Amino acid sequence: MQGMSQIVPVVINEKKSLKVEATILGGDQDISSNLLSFDGVTDAIEDISNSVVETFNKIKPDKASVEFGLEIALESGKLTSVLVKGSGKANLKVTLEWSKS
Repeated sequence: MQGMSQIVPVVINEKKSLKVEATILGGDQDISSNLLSFDGVTDAIEDISNSVVETFNKIKPDKASVEFGLEIALESGKLTSVLVKGSGKANLKVTLEWSKS
């Protein structure tokens, strides 16, 4: 993803926070005094994972694994996630296995 990035403070839960490098999607924004929620990122992980699990439940492999990469971006003052190409050749790397019963 192209664009300017900035280190932003993010709250993970009521006891933990961290700093995250985020790509700015919506132009200049003053975020230096805001502590952003990480919920947009974790919600994206949950939504993608649930969708993949639903598919696995339909095709019923004996074994499956999925790898995906998310880039954290800042849009309209909120953290968001963008599915990105990782070190593999695709955004999602899926491995399915069936064994003969």
